[in-house]
Amino acid sequence: MLDDLDLTGIQDERARTLIIRLLNLLETVSSDLRSAQEEIQRLRDENNRLKGEQGKPEIKPATPSPSPDHSSERERRRPVERGKRSKRDTIHVDREQTLRVDPTLLPPDAEFKGYEEVVVQDLLIRTDNVLFRKEVFYARSTRESYRAPLPAGYSGEFGPGIKALALVLYFGCLMSEAKICELFTNVGVEICEGTVSNLLIKDHHAFHTEQHTVLQAGLASAPWQQIDDTATRVNGTNHYCQIVCNPLYTAYHTTASKDRLTILDVLRGGAPRRFRLNSEALAYLAPLPLSQATRQGLSALPWERDLDTATLELVLHQHLPSLSDQARKWIYDALAVAAYHAETEWPVVRLLVCDDAPQWTWLSAELGLCWVHEGRHYKKLTPWIRAHRPILEQFLTDFWQFYDALLAYCDAPTRAERERLAAAFDTLFSRKTDYWALNERIAKTRAKKATLLAVLEHPEIPLHNNRAELAARQRVRKRDVSFGPRTAEGARAWDTFMSLADTTRKLGVSFYHYIHDRIRNAGQVPSLADLITERAQEGAFGASWAPAP
Repeated sequence: MLDDLDLTGIQDERARTLIIRLLNLLETVSSDLRSAQEEIQRLRDENNRLKGEQGKPEIKPATPSPSPDHSSERERRRPVERGKRSKRDTIHVDREQTLRVDPTLLPPDAEFKGYEEVVVQDLLIRTDNVLFRKEVFYARSTRESYRAPLPAGYSGEFGPGIKALALVLYFGCLMSEAKICELFTNVGVEICEGTVSNLLIKDHHAFHTEQHTVLQAGLASAPWQQIDDTATRVNGTNHYCQIVCNPLYTAYHTTASKDRLTILDVLRGGAPRRFRLNSEALAYLAPLPLSQATRQGLSALPWERDLDTATLELVLHQHLPSLSDQARKWIYDALAVAAYHAETEWPVVRLLVCDDAPQWTWLSAELGLCWVHEGRHYKKLTPWIRAHRPILEQFLTDFWQFYDALLAYCDAPTRAERERLAAAFDTLFSRKTDYWALNERIAKTRAKKATLLAVLEHPEIPLHNNRAELAARQRVRKRDVSFGPRTAEGARAWDTFMSLADTTRKLGVSFYHYIHDRIRNAGQVPSLADLITERAQEGAFGASWAPAP
């Protein structure tokens, strides 16, 4: 009955208004009912599991219905013209072999016309086991023995080829330790899984150092960065993987929590925490519900001077001994952010491209919210009333058309177009419809105008957080294959080598050649940090921040 309802045919405005209210009430009741049914079933399943029984089985229908698509991949992707290129120009030829025609097959009048070149790619996987005979000398004068050193990259029982390949397969190709061990065994290498694990996580101080320099160079390469996080586990305990990136690099950091101070630790490269009371910190605290006594107690802190954690704790304990946990958190956050923004020895991010999670706020002077995340909120609306479905579909069409207009603006920004788009935003997100849940969602988007339209002032920033999300998916895939590291040393190896793998990909450097070069100490692959700095100078990643001529 409701499916056939045509509201446009109702002439009485009061009756039409009443019916709209009733339909939206039914919509709300239907949504609440679905949520309640899902929660009841979840509790029933949990109760059955606690009693040693099984929950409700998931029986898929004979004709499966398409799952709801909230990813917005189709809307996010722009058509790219791909020209067909010749692979011949990029293939390195390792050896040449001349093939000759059997003379017995040639007729007497056959004339030589040159060569036809064909490049065939192949790969050799074989052992290269070396017996090193090291000279040994003994000097009675010093009572010491002198032995010839092994070549660079050779230590222990395995050479640089095995070490590099293990790291590339595990972190670059996301293989499991068991499969890597199986591959090595199949080609004749005597190795066990425990040894493979040691090759992957131990004695990688040089790589950890380079990953730190990559982060520093990446943060300095542009005034804006992209950030996201995803769940991860360390020895079975829930942790979080923080991803910071831009077009030139990616940095992974596994943390025990994801509060604002933890994110600051990541953005500061793990440096000891610093806190500073100044006008910026007070501005952060001004709208928060702190007591007057608490605000007066803050005056005991030195003004415009960095404090370490121990000193701040001591001052707060002396002057604000009864400070609540929430008030303490606010004070720590505000003072830490103020100290971060006053940094001079480390790059400070001026704009973060992210979703609307609360931990990202305060960290940078500006935020650029992801339009794809915002679009997902609309795609999650599931109207039960048929009359509401075309309303939602029409708004989604207009939403993505506005998104396309923003993309076009980024390619050719002008002041007139900036003003037009700002006005178009107000028009689109002031729309009132007969679908009240949609109206509520529209109002929430309208409240984010400044952060969603940061691209109008900074056309070089992306409209979506795709790079950070794709990097997070790499961690998820790695987690699916290898579950998670068991130790802090393993977590650091995961962060370091996943960072280096994605960074080399963005820089167009072979991850295998890079790893092999570093293990051999050959010095043929330049510093990744230097490459990032060079590419940043070539690009225009912060053009809108440059001072006007």
